[in-house]
Amino acid sequence: MKRTLVVGVDGSAESRAAADWAAREAVLRNLHVHVVHAWLWQPLAVPVVQDRATEARRAQEILEETEAELTRRHPGVALTAEVVPDVPVPALLRAAKGAEMLVLGSRGYGAVAGFLLGSYGQQLIAAAECPVVSVRAGRDGRDGPVPAAGGGEVVVGQQGGVEESAEVLRFAFEEAAARKVPLRAVRAWSLPPIYGYSPGSMWIADQLGGLAPYEQEALEQALEQWRARYPEVQVVEHVEQGSAGHALLSAASDAGLLVVGRRVRESALGARIGSVAHAVLHHAVCPVAVVPHR
Repeated sequence: MKRTLVVGVDGSAESRAAADWAAREAVLRNLHVHVVHAWLWQPLAVPVVQDRATEARRAQEILEETEAELTRRHPGVALTAEVVPDVPVPALLRAAKGAEMLVLGSRGYGAVAGFLLGSYGQQLIAAAECPVVSVRAGRDGRDGPVPAAGGGEVVVGQQGGVEESAEVLRFAFEEAAARKVPLRAVRAWSLPPIYGYSPGSMWIADQLGGLAPYEQEALEQALEQWRARYPEVQVVEHVEQGSAGHALLSAASDAGLLVVGRRVRESALGARIGSVAHAVLHHAVCPVAVVPHR
């Protein structure tokens, strides 16, 4: 069975950037690219002229233009494409079932406002069973300053214990190995609430050498099996007290890819992205991969 990477396109500069990134990623990792354009005829209950044949033809043109551009820019890429008669979220979720990853585009609004992920993107990231990569469009309509190979390092956020972060670290090490770049593993931590109510607890912790060594040890334990599996990957450890979102954004300022986790859990409000993933998706300049884990 071929290993597949799915990319959603809609004719926008953002989706073209996502498709270009996906093609380069596929060449790096020997994956098959499946380009999906979701289009469903939906007559509007407003006085607007609509033509089903014209819209269907445009949907097919978007796909053909994307195929032609990817084939021209990446002659060696294995590629298929289809128009799916459905709305974007369910169409892409079905297409990405069993895929190695799903790639989407996001729109830039400047350094202050950050990036607009969009409701479709948020729904897909929250519900997809595979990692979802969000790619920003550069000024030329393609993805920004980071090439798929030979670019900046891969940055990964590590949290929790060995098992909790295993899937996130596996993905990050695979990416670093494919790119032949270093991996920067970031673990951010905050003081437990008890220290706010009991200053004496902080004094005891200080006498024992502080909490930072425990966080450093937790990071080293989480990395151990993946360092053994990918000995060629140079690993840089980074432990910092403070906001995980701020720490990751700072570490990834020149990165080629930022990898974060999303805990899979059911709630009355439905699936959620998580605060850290939400922060980096809206403000990181490089592509961001969100990896689901239990």
